[in-house]
Amino acid sequence: MESAILDSGWPFEGAAITKLLRSFPAPPRLLGLGEPTHGEEAFLRQRNEAFRHLVEHEGHRSIAIESDCLAALVVDAYVTEGVGTLDDVMRRGFSHGLGGSAADRELVSWMREHNRHRPAAERIRFFGFDGPLELAGPGSPRPALAGLHSYLAAHLDVPSFDTPFDAVDRLLGADSRWTNPAATMDPAQSVGRSPDAAELRLMADDLVALLTAESPRLIAATSREAWWRACLFGRTATGLLRYHAGMADTSPARVMRLMGLRDTMMAENLLAIAPRYGPALVHAHNRHLQRDRSVWQTEGWQGGDLLLEWWSAGSIVAAQLGDAYAFIASTAGGAATPPDTLEGVLHAALPHGGYLIASEHLAGALEGIELTPQTDTSSGYFALDPGQVHTTDGILFLKNIPPTG
Repeated sequence: MESAILDSGWPFEGAAITKLLRSFPAPPRLLGLGEPTHGEEAFLRQRNEAFRHLVEHEGHRSIAIESDCLAALVVDAYVTEGVGTLDDVMRRGFSHGLGGSAADRELVSWMREHNRHRPAAERIRFFGFDGPLELAGPGSPRPALAGLHSYLAAHLDVPSFDTPFDAVDRLLGADSRWTNPAATMDPAQSVGRSPDAAELRLMADDLVALLTAESPRLIAATSREAWWRACLFGRTATGLLRYHAGMADTSPARVMRLMGLRDTMMAENLLAIAPRYGPALVHAHNRHLQRDRSVWQTEGWQGGDLLLEWWSAGSIVAAQLGDAYAFIASTAGGAATPPDTLEGVLHAALPHGGYLIASEHLAGALEGIELTPQTDTSSGYFALDPGQVHTTDGILFLKNIPPTG
């Protein structure tokens, strides 16, 4: 068995990505590369190596990571045009604390140097595809609504556009209404289903519809790039308002619904990136990029246990893009990993620090072997379910990485 596993892939380096891509029916527009936990620099360094190879040898044009889609505009302006300083970009351009990562800093620096002397059409792009969402709760919809309204107001003078921003601003009120961290656990603290929020959702929907209806005029007056960015503001505004409404939900399905709403926002952003800025490498947690329905058994949540199930962003994207979406899951194991788990078997079979495996071949090598899933996620590490090997296109295994979050 060990020799069959060893023969199913390649020691990880950039060229291994090319070998795996050649086994696909067609080059994907979106190549998802997952990680089993956040905060482990080894996975981010492998992501960087993969992206450099994809840019230099496979024509990839962008990278999208699990970070705030609006904040990422700051990073993109820096890597494409040199706007700002690296320190400021790392501080303002990331969510979830990602700006403090040495590997993320290396990625941004490399992208800037790669683009420095290239014409605009040949520059690679940086995107966040998560919503403006943190563990403490969602952000205010003000920046997204302001960006959308500003674009429309600057370029439209039509009877159908009669919403002054003062009206939007009045309904928004103070940003602290929207960012109240107490609403994370207490739906009664959320503003998401107030009369103001309901009216804002209607306004945002009307503005997004106008953005589409007037797209011929707007694209001609500005550019496809400027219109695409306005669409980003529109998606974010409507998605955030929908999420805030979910925060105010008092039903038992509240948490599960919020998980699904977040992944829906992610999927919508990826589906907008693919046709214009693909081929793109997408990096996020395995659970967001997998093709399967996400299942998470939580313990001790508000005094009880919850079984959460929702469609992941990867499953939504895969359903719509088909073979134009591919997914490589990452996992890790070491000497202390139980030998009857997938990670334990891979650790015993693979001598290299990093190994990229073709899932189809791995599934054949594991046929008839009963593996025990690792279900403990208390450390923040989500082991790969051995039953899901066949739903991935590849597996990146890192040896001797501790399973901690």
